[in-house]
Amino acid sequence: MKSINPATEEVIREYPEHDPGEAQRRLTQAEQAFHQWRRTPFSHRSDLLKQTAENLRRDIDEHARLMTAEMGKPIAESEAEVQKCAWVCDYFAENAERFLAPESIPSDAVHSFVRYDPLGAVLAVMPWNFPLWQVFRFAAPTLMAGNVALLKHASNVPGCALAIERVFRDAGIPDGVFTTLLISSALVNDVIKSPVVRAVTLTGSEPAGVAVASQAGAVIKKSVLELGGSDPFVVLADADIEAAAEAAVIGRTLNTGQSCIAAKRFIVEQPIAEQFEQAFAGKMANLKVGDPMDRANNLGPLARADLVDDLHDQVERSIQAGATLLTGGQRLQRKGYFYAPTVLSGVEPGMAVFDEETFGPVAAVVRARDTDHAIELANRSDFGLGASLWTADSKRGQTLAAQIEAGAVFVNGIVKSDPRLPFGGIKRSGYGRELSVFGIREFVNIKTVWVK
Repeated sequence: MKSINPATEEVIREYPEHDPGEAQRRLTQAEQAFHQWRRTPFSHRSDLLKQTAENLRRDIDEHARLMTAEMGKPIAESEAEVQKCAWVCDYFAENAERFLAPESIPSDAVHSFVRYDPLGAVLAVMPWNFPLWQVFRFAAPTLMAGNVALLKHASNVPGCALAIERVFRDAGIPDGVFTTLLISSALVNDVIKSPVVRAVTLTGSEPAGVAVASQAGAVIKKSVLELGGSDPFVVLADADIEAAAEAAVIGRTLNTGQSCIAAKRFIVEQPIAEQFEQAFAGKMANLKVGDPMDRANNLGPLARADLVDDLHDQVERSIQAGATLLTGGQRLQRKGYFYAPTVLSGVEPGMAVFDEETFGPVAAVVRARDTDHAIELANRSDFGLGASLWTADSKRGQTLAAQIEAGAVFVNGIVKSDPRLPFGGIKRSGYGRELSVFGIREFVNIKTVWVK
């Protein structure tokens, strides 16, 4: 596996893949570790996870620079990601025992209750765009529930994958409780079929989700999928245009636009559409693109060369279909996988940037006749991950949130994940939930106990 710096196109380091024999050895170690880990008291698991959080904060510079080097995230965002990983560790260390406490339910028994028992080894197939956060948001609740974790990370961030394993080990978590598998996608099905693995979670593309869900279903193992998104950012006529445009830039360009919950389709009511477009495009055009280690820059490169090609193809096809280019729309002619911040107006359903997920700093502005039309356009998507709605009337926003088909709706705010709130989507954005009490209960045996 090669780790390539997307800002320079230089190879950072090569890592040998784990062959089938080494992968099996690690699976066996995980199975053995589970039998002890499941009996470990919540209090001790909590202490170890809090130590993990402390170590993350202590070594924030090391982890942040590694992320930025491997996938191009601006360094300030990498630092914030490490802090968020520490937060999720602390959150579940403090709340897991309460979330999984047995619950009494009256019945015809003398005593009947529900308990939440661990399943075993949970395989996580994770993406490169948030190389630490995606893993920790899975691992923190999984380990606190008494399961053990197996990580198959994206092949372009092997350094991050091994660093995460070291973080847990250095905190005192026993060998085998968290295990990184440096394997190709071709070996994932074999791992899923292993009797060691009891469940699978995947964050990634729709094709990857289809493959993993099919493989898990074939051996009757539970899966949770967090897939792509084409999140609507709905701006109603009574919204504060300047505030909405400012938030739109952040919502579209966080992580250089490489986020499943990034705002992608900007649906604006007709009366304010022109003002919003001008404000939004002006702010996007002023962003600084360059070396992600330089804090003066707002955006870094895309993670891989093929992502630049795919994004530019979507822009070109949309322009050919009638969209108007307001700013950007081109690769930057320099070393590295850089793409200019781009805004397209006059976008309609049927165009690539409306129908498909765009993974990069490309925004599609769509005009809506009225509020009903705006909600209709927001829901005209195969995806249903997040949505953002902007209005001066927050109560009206709450009412309209019920009409939007998404796993999360943020009124007057950009969509984000939070350990305290459930995270996940509907439609082709996947199923199941991560984070909060709902997330930690995804991979446990919800067991009825009846006593007479």
